[in-house]
Amino acid sequence: MKQIAKHLLEYPKYWAECYGIAPYLPMSRAEMDDLGWDSCDIILVVGDAYIDHPSFGMAVIGRFLESQGFRVGIIAQPDWNDPAAFQQLGKPNLFFGVSAGNMDSMINRYTADLKIRNDDAYTPHGVAGKRPDRAVTVYCQKLKAIYKDVPLIAGGIEASLRRIAQYDHWSGKVRRSVLLDSGADIVLYGNAERAIAEIAHELSIGKSIHELTDIRGTAFVRDAVPGGYTEIDSTRIDWPGKIDAIPNPYEYVHNEGENNHSEGGCAKQAKLENADVPIRVIPMPLTRKEKLDPAKTVVRLPSFEKVSKDPALYAHASRVLHLESNPNNAKALVQKHGTKEIWVNRPPIPLETDEMDAVFDLSYQRKPHPSYGDAHIPAYEMIKFSVNIMRGCFGGCTFCSITEHEGRVIQSRSEASILKEIENIRDKTPGFTGTISDLGGPTANMYQLNCVSDEIQSNCRKLSCVYPTICPNLVTDHSPTTQLYRKARNIDGVKRVAIASGLRYDLAVEDPEYVKELVQHHVGGYLKIAPEHTESNTLDKMMKPGIGTYDAFKKLFDKYSKEAGKEQYLIPYFIAAHPGCTDEDMINLALWCKQNDFRPDQVQTFYPSPMALATAMYHSDRNPLNKVTYKSEQMFTAKELHQRKVHKALLRYHDPKNWPFIREILQDKGLTHLIGDDAKCLVPWEDSVNGYAKSRAHGKKAGQKKAGPKAIKTKQTSSHKRAKYHKKRK
Repeated sequence: MKQIAKHLLEYPKYWAECYGIAPYLPMSRAEMDDLGWDSCDIILVVGDAYIDHPSFGMAVIGRFLESQGFRVGIIAQPDWNDPAAFQQLGKPNLFFGVSAGNMDSMINRYTADLKIRNDDAYTPHGVAGKRPDRAVTVYCQKLKAIYKDVPLIAGGIEASLRRIAQYDHWSGKVRRSVLLDSGADIVLYGNAERAIAEIAHELSIGKSIHELTDIRGTAFVRDAVPGGYTEIDSTRIDWPGKIDAIPNPYEYVHNEGENNHSEGGCAKQAKLENADVPIRVIPMPLTRKEKLDPAKTVVRLPSFEKVSKDPALYAHASRVLHLESNPNNAKALVQKHGTKEIWVNRPPIPLETDEMDAVFDLSYQRKPHPSYGDAHIPAYEMIKFSVNIMRGCFGGCTFCSITEHEGRVIQSRSEASILKEIENIRDKTPGFTGTISDLGGPTANMYQLNCVSDEIQSNCRKLSCVYPTICPNLVTDHSPTTQLYRKARNIDGVKRVAIASGLRYDLAVEDPEYVKELVQHHVGGYLKIAPEHTESNTLDKMMKPGIGTYDAFKKLFDKYSKEAGKEQYLIPYFIAAHPGCTDEDMINLALWCKQNDFRPDQVQTFYPSPMALATAMYHSDRNPLNKVTYKSEQMFTAKELHQRKVHKALLRYHDPKNWPFIREILQDKGLTHLIGDDAKCLVPWEDSVNGYAKSRAHGKKAGQKKAGPKAIKTKQTSSHKRAKYHKKRK
C-alpha cells in the first residue's frame, strides 16, 4: 500500500526562527554578525559556487532548513588544502552537510575518455580546478580532522550514487561505499528534504547521530543486522538445485568467510540491537514462497570483497538494488565491507504537491551570492530564466542516473506555484527580456503523469513505465502540461516560453494535442530529442523505444510545423560505444544518419557513471535487465580507447579526419561496398572533401530520395575472428 510520511510543514519550528529570513545564507563571519548570529546551527559545504536559486541543490536544502527555524551557513568551494577554509564560519551546533554540488565531481572534471575538462560551469568565470576529485570524500575527511565530534552528513548526487560498492570508471575498479572512504556518519540519497528535516530536528533535541538508524533515504555503517529482521540472502547467483544451509549470523567463526560475520562486530551489535530476537535468513530463490513485511526485511547484497573481484556478482547486485527502488515496496539493503555492514534504508517517500510547492516557494534571491560580484557563472546563466516543474523520471534509461537519484515516482508542483515563479522571474531577475528558457525538469513531458492506481503503483517492481512498451496503467494525458504552457505564455511580460528539457517523444505521440502545442508555440526552429540509437540490439540495452517511434513523432512534428507555416527541424542525439552496441550496430546508425542527412557535430560517448545499470553492463559484460547467472550470455562492449574512437568516428562519418578509421572497420567487416563515391557509400576511397561532396551531389542528381532507416545486411564475424580483431586493435 502507498506509504505515508510526516508532512514537511508539520515540524515545530526550531527556536532560532526568531532571527527571520536571511537575505542570503551567510558565507562569512561578517555576514553572520550582520544577522546577529553568534553561531550557525548547520553549515553546508559544497563544491559549487553558492547561487540562491531552486535549481541548485544546496540552496534548496539551505533555504528549506532555514524555513524549519535553523541558522544555516554555506562554505562554497573551499580550498581543500587550507584547514582555515573549513573554519571560516566556526563550529556548527548540530552538523555539517557536505555535497560535491549539482554534478558528480569526477564527471565534472573528466570527459568520458578520461581527459581533463578545461572549464567548470558551476564556478565563477567557468574556471576549472576549484573543487577536488571525489569532493565529498575530501571535504568530509578535512572536516573530520578539524571537528572530530561534529556529525557529518553527506548528500547530493555524488554521495547518493556511491552509497554502496560501485564501479569507478576513473580507476577502473570497484570502490567501496563512500561512507567508509569519507568518514561521513550518514549519507542521504535521493530527494533529501524529508530525511534532512528529521535528522535536524532529532539532533536539535539532543539525540546522537548514531541513534538515527530508521530514517528513509539514508545509508550508514553498522556492525550487524539487528534482531527481528528477515534477511534475504542474494550473495550467490548460480544457486544449485539443493539449497545449502545458511550459516547462523551469530555463530562464532574463527576463520571468517565471505558469507559469515565476525564474532566481535556481530556480538557487540547484537547486544545493542535486539540481541534476544532471532534473525531469519532466507535464500533469495525461496522468497516467492514467503509473505514478508518490507519494513522488517533486509536484502543482503554480495559483499564488497566479492563484487570487487566478480563482475557477474556486481551485475547481480546492481539488478537487486534497482529492483528495490519503489518506495512503497522496497526493502532495506545491507552489504558487508570487511567487518562492517553498509545499511541502506528504504527509499524516501516522494513529496506531495503542496510540499513541492512549499520547497520551491521559499525565499530564493534567484541570483549568485553578492560576494561573486559581476562574475559570469555559466550554469547560472543557463538556468536563471528557467522553471523546474517536477522531479523524478520513470523512463529508466540504463545509462542515466536520474532514476537512481530522484526515483521513478513523478513529483509535480501545482500550476499556481509554477506561474507564480514565472512572475517572480519577470519581476526580480535582472536581465529578463520576456523569454522563459525552460519549463521542465529531468524530462519536459512527465508533469503530473503517474500510475492510475496507488495500489498498482505500490506493488509495481518494473524498472521502467515505458519500456518495452508504455504501461497500460500509466496516465499519458498531457493536458495539464498543455494547459500550463498556454497559461505561462499569456502572463503579462512573457513573450516566449521555450522547452529545453529532454522530451520523451514516445509519450508525446500518445497525445497529439500536446505535440501540436509544443511544436507551434514552444520550438524556436530546432528541437533537440534523443533517440540515442537506431538499432534494437542497442536500444534494448538502453531501455529506449525503437526508432519507429521517432519516425512517428517526426511525422507529427513536420505536420504541425507546416500547419503553423514554420520551417523547423529535429536535432537527434545519439550515444556511441554504449554497452552491448556492436560495430555493426554503429555502422547501421551511421548509414541511417547519412540517409537522413544528419551530420552530428557533437557526439556523446557512453560515460559509465556510478550505479547506473549500463555501467554494470560495461563492467561485467552482462545484462542486469535480465536475471544474472554465471551462464548468462556475455555482451560485446567497446572498452578499449581505439574501439570507442571508432564508434565515435562512425557517428561523425562526414568528417574527413574519421575516414581512415571508418575505412579500416568497413574493410575488416567485409563491407567494402560502403566505401566509394556512390551515394549509398558511407565514406569515399580517397581523402578528398571535394570528391565526397561531388558524390553526394551525384546521388541527388540521380533523383534519389532520402532513404528510410533501413538496416544493412552485415557480415557477422565468428568469435575467433572477433577476438583476433580486438587483439589487433590493442
